[in-house]
Amino acid sequence: MRKVLIVGAGQSGLQLALSLQAQQYDVTVMSARTPDEIRNGRVMSTQCMFHTALQHERDRGLNLWEAQTPAISGLGLSIAGPDGDRALDWLGLLDNYAQSVDQRVKMAGWLELFEDRGGKAVYHGVTTSDLDALTKHYDLVIVAAGKGELVQLFSRDASRSPYTSPQRALSVSYVHGAGPRPEHPDKAAVRFNVHPGVGELFVIPGYTFSGPCDIPFFEGIPGGPLDCWTDRPRPAEHWSRMLDLMRRYFPWEYERFKDAELTDSQATLSGGYTPVVREPVGRLPSGGLVLGMADVVVANDPITGQGSNTASKCAASYADSIVARGDQPFDQDWMTETFETFWEYAQHTTNWTNALLRPPPEHVLTLFRAAAEIPAIRTRFVNGFDDPTDYASWFLDPELAEAYLNEVSPS
Repeated sequence: MRKVLIVGAGQSGLQLALSLQAQQYDVTVMSARTPDEIRNGRVMSTQCMFHTALQHERDRGLNLWEAQTPAISGLGLSIAGPDGDRALDWLGLLDNYAQSVDQRVKMAGWLELFEDRGGKAVYHGVTTSDLDALTKHYDLVIVAAGKGELVQLFSRDASRSPYTSPQRALSVSYVHGAGPRPEHPDKAAVRFNVHPGVGELFVIPGYTFSGPCDIPFFEGIPGGPLDCWTDRPRPAEHWSRMLDLMRRYFPWEYERFKDAELTDSQATLSGGYTPVVREPVGRLPSGGLVLGMADVVVANDPITGQGSNTASKCAASYADSIVARGDQPFDQDWMTETFETFWEYAQHTTNWTNALLRPPPEHVLTLFRAAAEIPAIRTRFVNGFDDPTDYASWFLDPELAEAYLNEVSPS
């Protein structure tokens, strides 16, 4: 039985651990926090998982909260005009519903499930020297913890990393008590609100410990009015500040949220990070090799909501590569090939995400305006969140966009 150590207990690490466990691998997970510490900690992320990622969870029996989590049926786009109201507003429908589960709920539950199924979980922070001593006891060591000292083992791939600084200031709250959605009261949908030159406000219907909730999430352009979180306000002040920013820049959302309250005392988060792609193989001081996965090696800004989806798809891809390796050694060539197989998909998510961080070019604005009148455009756009490989064939290239627009426009 091959022995695998996974450092990190997030979406990618735990999904991979549970997948390999089901294939009779001897898997150990190292987590810096226990399930109870995760439950009692701060929210860790925003997330909206689309059909393919959700199906990976279903296939492995990991969809423990699917019945009680709101089914997200579409994505709405609103763009603010110069008068403060919306210059553009439409809703596109997904072919299959999406869902968002608070990662405190999911990761604590998955850790306990992993142990219930016989897996070994070690609750301890891991340093480079710790890992150096551990590698000789395992056939394969994977680093799935996207923050902290271990990330430094993986050097930046400059050819795949166009940015050297954070492109958005991030701020999120989980809340109860938002008013009904007037644009589509019969449908739960992610709302993608854009204020040109200021930033974005996303609203995600989700599920947390106390039931269904809403997750408003700011992406502020650095130096602008939404970039105001360096003082790390306490939760009540954090939510009050978010409401004031909604009132000023997204008034249609403020009307829904003005009476909402935080779901719990740990329901806020702020920060930012530089989008980056890293080399997949880390070398320890003793010469041992470790393989990075998910946001350790591909860290995209959350503007496209792909973090948990990419992590899930990375876990599925790595699991396939590990099983296919059989009894052969997990050497450096195999590690590199395993990452490159995943990168064949992840490059599309990275290119699309990096494109949305820049001011939209005219052909994108033309597509968005046309989508208000042509359902096929908005349907294709929102379903790309599940399959970002599609954007390269129509959305990202001006000539392809024009050809597609001509194809779907009424004659």
